[in-house]
Amino acid sequence: MNSPAADRARYDRATAHLDAPLAIVDLDAFDANADDLVRRAGGKPIRVASKSVRCRALLERVLARPGFAGIMSYTLAESLWLARSGFDDVLLAYPSADRAGFAELAGDPKLAAAVTVMVDDPAQLELIDRSREGGTQEIRVCLELDTALHLFGGRVRVGALRSPLREPGQLAALARTVASRPGFRVVGLMGYEGHVAGVGDAPAGRPVRARMIRLMQGAARKELAVRRAEVVRAVRAVVPDLEFVNGGGTGSVGETAAEDAVTEIAAGSGLYVPRLFDNYTSFRGRPAALFAQPVVRRPGVGVVTVLGGGYPASGAPGADRLPVPYLPQGLRYDPQEGAGEVQTPLLGSPADDLLIGDRVWFRHAKAGELCERFDTLHLVEGDRVTASAPTYRGEGRTFL
Repeated sequence: MNSPAADRARYDRATAHLDAPLAIVDLDAFDANADDLVRRAGGKPIRVASKSVRCRALLERVLARPGFAGIMSYTLAESLWLARSGFDDVLLAYPSADRAGFAELAGDPKLAAAVTVMVDDPAQLELIDRSREGGTQEIRVCLELDTALHLFGGRVRVGALRSPLREPGQLAALARTVASRPGFRVVGLMGYEGHVAGVGDAPAGRPVRARMIRLMQGAARKELAVRRAEVVRAVRAVVPDLEFVNGGGTGSVGETAAEDAVTEIAAGSGLYVPRLFDNYTSFRGRPAALFAQPVVRRPGVGVVTVLGGGYPASGAPGADRLPVPYLPQGLRYDPQEGAGEVQTPLLGSPADDLLIGDRVWFRHAKAGELCERFDTLHLVEGDRVTASAPTYRGEGRTFL
């Protein structure tokens, strides 16, 4: 692995012919991260979370590698677009209220065979049926399990507020409802343990918090493994030919893959490795997706100003949702301004070595959200840009 200084030098050389702001993906790092995900999955296939990639060319690249199979999408419109583009196994990870999309799905046998939709409430089936507009294709359905950890008799909940379905009987009841309803078929079960997969267990400089997170995650993994196995048995009693049970996320690939009940793993952020995935004890990825902002001002000693950069990530607001100045190392935000919409002052001794027109390389807090800011990803191999690929935005697609 190259040193940060060597990486900065080759990124600068590779993109010297391009004007910043710009975004790159280091393909050597991308491929190495893909290999690490496969290693941690221990032989179970990885379904790629498209929201963490948002570039068709890179989805195609990773799905061509052994160990990867299928896409986990984030909107119905995106799912249909990907299916029309030739991706033949697309699992929509969230319920939808896109009536036009459901009409298209129900009316097209190719799309209906390729796309699986998420359901956790009979009302969602009603909405789909009202949206069919005469379409008669059978809709493939995945049921979602609530993976949250409940403590103190349910008075404390740790985990995302997603599905209302938690117990084996609830999932089995919905499976029976779907099975008894013409035009639908249960093919899968999903549970995303975000409080394990998406929360780093080694936050820098916070040993007490790290200890608490590891205790919580240990309890959560143990409880969920037992409950998920019970849910899968209950659902398979209704749907013996269940095609898949999806679980996990970048931060919990190995642990989730160890569950016998899980047949495939979901992961996506681990390909780009944004800053929120720095603080894990179970793996260490290589930053693969970066963006560069040009120095446009030198306000004083130890200060430069770059153009733009105010790209906060989704989630609860906080400093951890901001991009981080990455190369050269040692730069930090002005606490009075932070990451600015049009200009971003950066402080630190490395600023004195930066000239007007030089680049500062940043890492986004989350993975695919970077692609909503750029229409092109320049693909770097060594110290050359070997190709450029449009993001979803670059193809005129803004699904959320």
